[in-house]
Amino acid sequence: MKFMTTWALIPGSVAETATRFLAGEGAPTEGVTLLGRWHNVDCSGGFSLYETDNPAALHLGASKWADLLELNTVAVIEDAEAGPNLAITYKK
Repeated sequence: MKFMTTWALIPGSVAETATRFLAGEGAPTEGVTLLGRWHNVDCSGGFSLYETDNPAALHLGASKWADLLELNTVAVIEDAEAGPNLAITYKK
């Protein structure tokens, strides 16, 4: 299953966040595949796309950053999955 995590930096946390990220601490936890990560150009936050069958592994990764980032993670599906559902729901 795919999950999207959005993050916003807590004010004053840019330097420490950059230090941890550059030290390799942004790598996903075991059992989680990072599909991509995008950063806001103003350094205020960004989002990552993950794939895993173990949401607890995502929680572990989030817990390592919760002191510096406001995190929000949701399950997501692709157009190929959403389209048929919408067609059923709206009978199109």
